[in-house]
Amino acid sequence: MAASDELSVVFAALADPTRRAILSRLRQGPTTVGELAEPFSMSRPAISQHLRVLQNAGLIERTTSAQWRTCTLRTEPLNDASVWIDHHRGLWNERFDLLDERLRELKERSSDG
Repeated sequence: MAASDELSVVFAALADPTRRAILSRLRQGPTTVGELAEPFSMSRPAISQHLRVLQNAGLIERTTSAQWRTCTLRTEPLNDASVWIDHHRGLWNERFDLLDERLRELKERSSDG
């Protein structure tokens, strides 16, 4: 999969507030699926679907040991997304700075005239 396609999958996974809440919970460490599901008023199949999306995006790893299914946060895709955002933030900031400069020039010309 191309890097931009991987980013699309990561950003799509992050677009949902439930999935972001799951990732926030996993920052504290590996957690069972049952513990992840507790704060949400949705069915286990719905939680499983969210976990599948996160796993497909590479944001979590799911393991099974006996009857326990555990999820662990994987930060690599988040790092890749952060690099992309930081790069583009720099470009956007440059453009806004140029726009500010241009607007100042136009304002000065209109005050002088």
